[in-house]
Amino acid sequence: MDTVLSPVGPGWNTAVVLAGATALGAAAGTVGSFLLLRRRSLVSDALAHATLPGLALAFLIGALAGVEGRSLPLLLLGATVSGGLGVLAVQAVTRFTRLPEDAAIGAVLSVFFGIGVVLLSVVQALPTGGAAGLKTFIFGQTAAMSAREAAALGLLALLAAGLVALFFKELRLVAFDEGFARVQGWPVDRIDLLLLGLVTLVTVVGLQTVGLILIVALLITPAVAARFWTDDLTTMTVTAGVLGALSGGIGAWLSSAYADLPAGAVIVLVATALFVLSFLFAPARGLLARGLRRRLLRRREGLG
Repeated sequence: MDTVLSPVGPGWNTAVVLAGATALGAAAGTVGSFLLLRRRSLVSDALAHATLPGLALAFLIGALAGVEGRSLPLLLLGATVSGGLGVLAVQAVTRFTRLPEDAAIGAVLSVFFGIGVVLLSVVQALPTGGAAGLKTFIFGQTAAMSAREAAALGLLALLAAGLVALFFKELRLVAFDEGFARVQGWPVDRIDLLLLGLVTLVTVVGLQTVGLILIVALLITPAVAARFWTDDLTTMTVTAGVLGALSGGIGAWLSSAYADLPAGAVIVLVATALFVLSFLFAPARGLLARGLRRRLLRRREGLG
């Protein structure tokens, strides 16, 4: 990594970036568990793509205001606002039209991402050197982060995981039995809004590390992998967090060790490898374990 990124040195900067990526993976896996159980996986995809116009607009506003174009707080603020509007648009289309949620997600995703690509072309035409760095938010680039930025993103990721722990009971109730929660007087809409807010936070935090295209994979893949290991929600949530942390940490380390490897893609590939291992070898729902149990059952029944 470039020594300019940190006054302490490249080794320190690398360690902080790895810690930030690990924290991001843990938060993504934890939040993604409830997103998966709530059957809202595609919402995260729409939200991620909806952040692109916010990033480009924030860059343009910063350029007009004389602020450094690649100011991370400004760009993340724009991504948060744009992503939130995208989620609200999906909810509005679903509520006030007869379109199913998947159709609403497809429409909103296409429109927001199209607007973002147009705005990004405008940004690239600006006579400023910082414009080129905006593309790192599409595919992710951990090496572009300073130690301070990585530490801030790591703290935000830990905040998301902490909020899941704080509201675990409410999120669990809505995830498993929405109808019962409504009958009992629980504010289901507010709890759903909390979940979407957590997804937005993780998505925005992960833009520079994984990129807006691949962040949905980091949200869903560890949760799906964890589902093979257990039927208990608490254990699944913790396992998803651990698998996400391993994905972020190992992927960021490989990306820093080999300069030609893009961080976002490597992190997602590590998560996919962990998913394949879980699919095959998990003792609860793994393919091999299920096959072994069926074979033992057939032997007991005299069919084997």
